[in-house]
Amino acid sequence: MRSSAMPVVYGQPVSLSTPDTATGPGHYELLYHSLFLPGRGYAFPCDARGHVDLDRLSDRARQNYLYAKDVAGSELSLPFIERQG
Repeated sequence: MRSSAMPVVYGQPVSLSTPDTATGPGHYELLYHSLFLPGRGYAFPCDARGHVDLDRLSDRARQNYLYAKDVAGSELSLPFIERQG
């Protein structure tokens, strides 16, 4: 099972799952919005408390997650959890 969190444009359909993963009701995403580029940001699969399983992220998604955490509050908004599905 592999997830790929990528930079996203909000308001457009975004899939964080590869075809071999199902996302049903109760799927959550941890979102970071860009403070300088409206409509841009990052989204990562997480649990209801906002915990991201780093072992399930691809290398690129893990790098993006660590970057987002580092710049939260300066380049990106503080993260928030959104329920999907």
